[in-house]
Amino acid sequence: MRYICIILLTLFNITKTDQDLYTCKNARITLFSKALIEDIKATTSTGVSVFNAETGELNFSALISAFQFEKAFMQQHFNSDYMESDKFPRAIFKGKMQEHIDLTRDGIYPVSVVGELTVHGVTQKRTIQGSVTIRNGIISMASEFMVKCADHHIDIPQILFYHIAESIKVTVSATYNPYKNIP
Repeated sequence: MRYICIILLTLFNITKTDQDLYTCKNARITLFSKALIEDIKATTSTGVSVFNAETGELNFSALISAFQFEKAFMQQHFNSDYMESDKFPRAIFKGKMQEHIDLTRDGIYPVSVVGELTVHGVTQKRTIQGSVTIRNGIISMASEFMVKCADHHIDIPQILFYHIAESIKVTVSATYNPYKNIP
């Protein structure tokens, strides 16, 4: 996990001093599909995120194959048939928080993050609403938003229309720690 954070730091050009950087190595991400015949839910707690408090840059990366389903066959179809996780192994969000949050003041702050979401090899511009919670110096972030499968060229066969929703609800929660650059 440490190496994934280092890769994110390098990949996203977050190059400020360590005191401005915060990382999360266990972001919880849930996918939920509400369909006529069956609801489908998948969760991972291995999402990685980097937050630059000075610039507002916020980046997430999630390994597609890490999502766990109730039923094994759902997980298999998700990875091979829909997400093609061998070809497109990660979902990535790279954005910038529009509000500046005073990290020294406890509270819950609504935020908008403008950026790009890459899923299934397709990048879409997004504005995602969420909240930042500061409690005793600990930074937590949460968001819930919808992703249309068609926007990311994820094809759902007509025969499965009643099983899988056209839009998937994504819920994200992450708690951050100050980044420590260990040589």
